[in-house]
Amino acid sequence: MATTALVDPETGLTQAQLAARHGLRVAGERPSLAEYSRRLWAYRHFIAAYANAKLVASYSNAKLGQIWQVLTPLTNAAVYYLIFGVVLAQNSMPNFIAYLTTGLFIFNFTQSAVLAGTQSISSNLGLIRALHFPRASLPLAATVTQFQQLLASMVVLIGIVLATGEPITWKWLMLVPALLLQAVFNAGVVMLVARMGSKASDLKQVMPFILRTWMYGSGVLYSVTLFERLPGWATTLVQFNPLLVYIELARYALVEQAPLLNESLTRLWLVGAAWALVAGIGGFIYFWRGEQEYGRG
Repeated sequence: MATTALVDPETGLTQAQLAARHGLRVAGERPSLAEYSRRLWAYRHFIAAYANAKLVASYSNAKLGQIWQVLTPLTNAAVYYLIFGVVLAQNSMPNFIAYLTTGLFIFNFTQSAVLAGTQSISSNLGLIRALHFPRASLPLAATVTQFQQLLASMVVLIGIVLATGEPITWKWLMLVPALLLQAVFNAGVVMLVARMGSKASDLKQVMPFILRTWMYGSGVLYSVTLFERLPGWATTLVQFNPLLVYIELARYALVEQAPLLNESLTRLWLVGAAWALVAGIGGFIYFWRGEQEYGRG
């Protein structure tokens, strides 16, 4: 049986026509991509303040407070060096300590951002249901929080690199664009997993295993030259691993004799830029398409 639209007896207009006449819209309606981007930019100060608050709150119960921003990466580096540099004797390459810590800190930036982003919607349902704002603010704030953590880690990393005998060269400047490309890539991936995590609550249980596998496939703990033993097609595939690309760019900038799986520096930059563009734009569009779903159900 066909349904008929309700008509206002005074005006003779349907409800949809009345709403259009008075400029009313459906509550929670998804705005256009351009309008959504404009609103998100207007909330940039909220994103920065929220990210800073999350960072401070994460250390509020620790006696040493934000000093753990430095102690945590330093402790991780020491543990992995003990295992892979001493016990397993993987320190045959020059300055393995700087090589290892660079890989660890760069990978941890993405790992921590993705883990935080997976729960950025599901853990903030009260805020989402109480206030109206672009929901992308939450995964972006998670990315900014981890970027702030990265800056503290970079202070530690620079200290390690200098202490292990690496000279200061012009190549150090290349670290800045490499980290910015990785930050854009992370933002896209975080928005992707944020939407997925809002629908599948079990994703946060699976994500640590995915990230651990990704770490082993990114040459974090050992020389990337080991990948050359793989079949040709597999080596080529590994060369397009975005995290391996960002790690290699950082190592090239900081460690003079760091071996590279891909000898072409230009290719590394092109692949890194392409991943940042694809992940950044793709993740943003994917998240925007689910804007009206967050906090419902």
